[in-house]
Amino acid sequence: MFKKDFTAGSKTKVKSSVQRGIRQKVLDTYPRLEPYIDEILPKKEQLDMVKVPDRVSLYCLGSQPLFWQHMDDAIMPHLTVVHRYPWCFPRIRIDRGAIRFVLSGATLMVPGLTSPGGRLPGEPDAGEYGNEGKELEPGEVVVVDAEGKENACMIGVLKMGTKEMKEKKKGVGIENGHYVGDGLWKLDLS
Repeated sequence: MFKKDFTAGSKTKVKSSVQRGIRQKVLDTYPRLEPYIDEILPKKEQLDMVKVPDRVSLYCLGSQPLFWQHMDDAIMPHLTVVHRYPWCFPRIRIDRGAIRFVLSGATLMVPGLTSPGGRLPGEPDAGEYGNEGKELEPGEVVVVDAEGKENACMIGVLKMGTKEMKEKKKGVGIENGHYVGDGLWKLDLS
């Protein structure tokens, strides 16, 4: 979605009532963020909305990007938030071979997740990727870690459930994402 570099559009202050709604939407979508929500979205701070291309709204505090939303799609965290609170989001892992494709903006295909280096929720040896034994469904927002790397490299929306991925082992896994090095990552809000 953000393959090319772009400049920020108009910046407007978010009304306090809308800000409460955004805060609630974030908590509904990511319930594990609740203990940290006051650090991420302080009640007394002014939240700004920056318009970026393709009808995307970017919510930020000062020059710190926090969340973005494409039209009426799910609200998604910026990777800087994911890097600070990685344990608060459903996560999967890609193998080493898929890293270069993700960082070039390609759609993430299922073989990169089902190969020996990948991890999907519900697997017995998934460890931190176990998602408490629950499978992820299509349409859920998921953080993508890379084999051998410390921080997440992408966040996107599942196009296929994790159970179906394990059965089919092919097809489109995740698209519509924000990844390290894309236009949103490089965006200067100062």
